[in-house]
Amino acid sequence: MTFNKFAFGALALVLAAPVLAETHVQPAVRPGGDIPADFHPAFVPPIPKGGDIPQHFTAPRGQFQYVRRELRIPMRDGAKLYTVLIIPKGGGKFPIMLDRTPYSADKGTSRGTFGPLPENILSPAYAELVRAGYIVALEDVRGKYKSEGDYVMNRPVRGPLNPTSVDHATDAYDTIDWLVKNVAESNGRVGSIGTSYDGFTALMSLVNPHPALKASVPINPMVDVWKGDDWFHNGAFRQEMISYVYGQTATKKSDEDWFSAGYDDYVTFLGYGSAGAYGHAMGMDQLPFWQRLTEHPAYDEYWQEQAVDRILARAPLTVPTLFVDSLWDQEDIYGAPAAFEATKASPNAHLVMGPWHHGEANGAASTLGALEWGSDTGKWFRQNVMLPFLDQYLKDGRTADIARVTAFEVGTNQWRRFGDWPQACAKGCPSNLTPLYLAPNSRLSLGAPAGSGTDSYISDPSKPVTYRARPNLSPWANGSTWRFWLVDDQRFADARPDVLSYAGPVLTQPLKLAGNPLVHLRASTSGTDSDWIVKLIDVYPDQYPQKPEMGGYQLAIAMDVLRARYRNDPGKPTAVPANEPVTYEFALPTVNYTLQPGHRLMVQVQSSWFPLYDRNPQTFVPNIFYAKPGDYRAATQRVFTGPAGTWIGLPVVK
Repeated sequence: MTFNKFAFGALALVLAAPVLAETHVQPAVRPGGDIPADFHPAFVPPIPKGGDIPQHFTAPRGQFQYVRRELRIPMRDGAKLYTVLIIPKGGGKFPIMLDRTPYSADKGTSRGTFGPLPENILSPAYAELVRAGYIVALEDVRGKYKSEGDYVMNRPVRGPLNPTSVDHATDAYDTIDWLVKNVAESNGRVGSIGTSYDGFTALMSLVNPHPALKASVPINPMVDVWKGDDWFHNGAFRQEMISYVYGQTATKKSDEDWFSAGYDDYVTFLGYGSAGAYGHAMGMDQLPFWQRLTEHPAYDEYWQEQAVDRILARAPLTVPTLFVDSLWDQEDIYGAPAAFEATKASPNAHLVMGPWHHGEANGAASTLGALEWGSDTGKWFRQNVMLPFLDQYLKDGRTADIARVTAFEVGTNQWRRFGDWPQACAKGCPSNLTPLYLAPNSRLSLGAPAGSGTDSYISDPSKPVTYRARPNLSPWANGSTWRFWLVDDQRFADARPDVLSYAGPVLTQPLKLAGNPLVHLRASTSGTDSDWIVKLIDVYPDQYPQKPEMGGYQLAIAMDVLRARYRNDPGKPTAVPANEPVTYEFALPTVNYTLQPGHRLMVQVQSSWFPLYDRNPQTFVPNIFYAKPGDYRAATQRVFTGPAGTWIGLPVVK
């Protein structure tokens, strides 16, 4: 039935009219009907002054389990930073968990369908914090979204690289100071937390920390962006991050969308040539950070002075800190273990390592790509490590039974407790590592092999080796599986003629690795520069009944790249002597992995990893960002095998 407001009004008037005499004579129907042409129902209100939106509206929030409050917190230089508080409902005094973010405090508090539960608006990790009696505070860092001031990518600490009076350490200090003095629901204690860039800001809160800062949980933090986090790995530029730089720094609200010339980044990057040429074509010469990035390809003072592990090592760690690492972190795999190593002289330093991709510790984590753990490892970490740790320092709780190092052991799929990390180097590295030799005939040997030799391939920059099977989607494109590429099956590379593969015998007993594998590569190139990519791989049995589709799977345990020009001094690039054997040493990311009987070890060696990393022209040029098309030349690469050749130092533990 349709409700007609005007018909109902006419009926009301008729019913209210005087009753006719009891003659019951039916009146004649007048022309045009019974409603005059100029009739207007008297009770219909006019359009109100100011329109239909009231100046104040009280939303029905009685069933909500939290209160959302927006603040603008003043900093020492007068800039006000926009902050959103999510406060548990019900009264009381609560500790505050502060996340300082460049990704929008509003977006961070509206992640799901809006509703009365913390889970409707927050990540699983932050919703659990609210349910556990914590105030979650998300603050836009200065210059981003609703915060005032100037944004600087990874703003350095005050000093030669930052002549201003403020940095992330002072902004964290001023924010904490204001919160504990002005938020009535605060119990006077604050913890810092965050993932990735937010993990970096959590680390910066530890520099000259506020007295009310009692704990910190940096998750997958950016620590050294030249050695092994976002921008470079050992000098090789991670050009797939070019779209991030564009989106993050083109506008304050990150609303200038990156667009690609094609579906497959392999084709797109190859078409532009160098990363510098691509950036120029996209207008990135206008971006100050891109200018600095391309002007500092080497590990000079610009990068060294920003390395957060170096900054933290200058003074004892006074705040209890839980560094959280993902063993297959596709973006910041270097940071957390390096920060722990730099601070572990203090008893306040703790390390957690989970079987996760970047940021997976914050949500459900029972699988990673094709791998299955048999339990939700993310929730286990939060409920059994993170919350007890925070309760101890922020709630006057009982002493938490938290190990110095809590690490998920892949292979046995069990959490382990350790007193230190890495385990294999407790008595010194690299002497405590077990050499795995590359041997003739594409073999691996845990003992020194009898013979020696060389294996060679042609590295052609016009046909670079991909970092994963094509098509290579941009990391943040629709349909991208960027989060899982570190656990991709490496058989796509094994089949290429410009990749050398060496396989060991089938294992008859478990082989436990706990630490950083060390690459000792003996190789030559016919060029004057080169990249060397080394992968340590677990090869599954051809028949794998537990999961048949994993039969023969080549799972990378650890892999990384070294740009040869930085072999002697990362701050001073030098040409490689053509056709002469050179020794290269570099560490692979940390592992906690047990190979099972029936599996085999494999090592792969190649000279490009595209388009994740920019192509090395294989001709020494002053700055690879600006290499010209004629600089890119094919080269013959030789890898030396045998006792005096190439080996991988394995962090074997019993």
